[in-house]
Amino acid sequence: MHRNMGVNQTRELPVFDQDEDVNFDHFQILRAIGKGSFGKVCIVQKRDTRKLYAMKYMNKHACVERDEVRHVCRELQILQEIQHPFLVNLWYSFQDEEDMFMVVDLLLGGDLRYHLQQNVQFKEETVKLYISELALALSYLQSCHIIHRDIKPDNILLDEHGHVHITDFNVATLLKDSTRASSMAGTKPYMAPEMFQSFVDGGPGYSYAVDWWALGITAYELLRGWRPYDIHSSTAVEDIMSMFRCERVRYSTSWSNGMVNLLRLLLSKDPDIRLSCVSDMQRVPYLADMNWDAVLEKGVSPGFTPNRGRLNCDPVFELEEMILESKPLHKKKKRLAKGKRTNKSSSTLPPHMQQRLETVRKEFIIFNRDKLQKQSDGAKKRSSLKREEKLQEGHSNNDTHTVKAKTKTHKDLAKTLSPDSH
Repeated sequence: MHRNMGVNQTRELPVFDQDEDVNFDHFQILRAIGKGSFGKVCIVQKRDTRKLYAMKYMNKHACVERDEVRHVCRELQILQEIQHPFLVNLWYSFQDEEDMFMVVDLLLGGDLRYHLQQNVQFKEETVKLYISELALALSYLQSCHIIHRDIKPDNILLDEHGHVHITDFNVATLLKDSTRASSMAGTKPYMAPEMFQSFVDGGPGYSYAVDWWALGITAYELLRGWRPYDIHSSTAVEDIMSMFRCERVRYSTSWSNGMVNLLRLLLSKDPDIRLSCVSDMQRVPYLADMNWDAVLEKGVSPGFTPNRGRLNCDPVFELEEMILESKPLHKKKKRLAKGKRTNKSSSTLPPHMQQRLETVRKEFIIFNRDKLQKQSDGAKKRSSLKREEKLQEGHSNNDTHTVKAKTKTHKDLAKTLSPDSH
């Protein structure tokens, strides 16, 4: 792995063909920073622009074996359609023989789980801003008919200034029209009562409000250091339902009444009463002093700023990649070249695996947000030029009419003033 995180400005920047698809060779690998449920993450630098990104890569064989391909494809499909200041946005996706790659915003502030484990004491004012920023992100997702279904501290990343960004759309789902979701998905301690209810008795299902419940659980945990219900991944669904029926949430006496009321509204067991949109949030007295336009522009400073002098992640990931990984990323080019020379390919795999890998290769969606934005900017520019031309045409026509009108007025005036007219 490359140790140098600095940007070398002296070398001439490479130029890539604009029509060429972005691929692995366009990036320099800097270091490993994480491991998620669906692959590993490293910091990369795009060779032509010198921009830094996070690159998530998933081994195709492992994805096929663990039957995770449709999750990856669904996540890609969703990420290509969305972009927001409080999301981790997708920039590029591509593949090679071994892996599928997703290149996203690089956020070096670490996730909120990491900071909880470092015993960071989040102040109420900081959590209030997090709730507001996340509410704007959830509202945006709702406008795109998306339920995230896995809002939790692990999936909320901070940028260098301390603003929050939602990541990990592995279990997200799209709702069409007024339909509801019914499958149990996410992380048990953050899942809303109606999600369990739907699983137990196949009730009416659930909708966007499940994400707002998870927001309430997350905010409570950030303030207190533990969650309001003692639920774990191993807790039986029946026991969880019993907790919701019998236990009352205990709020700290050190919190303001405003914060307690806000959390009560987010943690309402009835999704119809629960706060679940920004317009409802804006009516809560506790948030009356929030300048929502400034929040959206990241103009309100968070009370907690991550340590800028270091990477806010576990250094074990880097060691694992260097020592334990049998196919390290930084040796990929040599490995693939050697595989081509020795004609070593997936032909040694059983036919059903070969078939599934071929399906992955065909169905994986290549994406380049840069190219799309340039095309969009070009279209806007052309549209703007056309509008200007039309306006100018209109002006010149108006000028002609004006000249005619003025001439007529002058004639009338001359007629009026001439001695013959009296």
